[in-house]
Amino acid sequence: MRILRKFVAPNVDLKNKNVYKRITARGIILDGEDILLMYTKRFDDYSFPGGGIGKDESLIEGVIREISEETGAKNIKVLSEYGIYDEIKPTNKILKTHAKAIKYDYINMISHFFICSVDRELGIAKLEDYELRNGMDARWINIYEAIKYNEDAIQNQHEFTDLYIDRELFMLKLVAKELVEKKEINFE
Repeated sequence: MRILRKFVAPNVDLKNKNVYKRITARGIILDGEDILLMYTKRFDDYSFPGGGIGKDESLIEGVIREISEETGAKNIKVLSEYGIYDEIKPTNKILKTHAKAIKYDYINMISHFFICSVDRELGIAKLEDYELRNGMDARWINIYEAIKYNEDAIQNQHEFTDLYIDRELFMLKLVAKELVEKKEINFE
């Protein structure tokens, strides 16, 4: 899969630091200029449906499961791979094992994006508790409206918004150019 972007947050120093590596799969679901995204009330922004891959799960199985759970979509089909967004950012994540708790300084999130199709009419989502608390719901929205909305969200950033919104905005703009407008983009 092609690398779409490798992003390292400013002032990151990985020497002698704990880095949590998280592999995710996310769906790009288009219907003309409309795109299926997750709206999050807490942060007042849009993001691609998807999330972490289970221990014994393939990327394809993971993206289908995540799209189904988050959006309630039916007849989910993975049409093709799209690319990888690899990012390293500060985190306060603490993982508890039965032996001890590990505090991480940085997260290395590797997001695998897939072009998918679903039925336009959505079913009932099965959101996790934190997704419900954050006020998440799936919405079809014009991709250019979503780009503008997230640009405005960056200007009015909440405390945690900048942890991921740059990824979402980069990907929305790239999808608009490559898949909606069908313009070629060179990756170096």
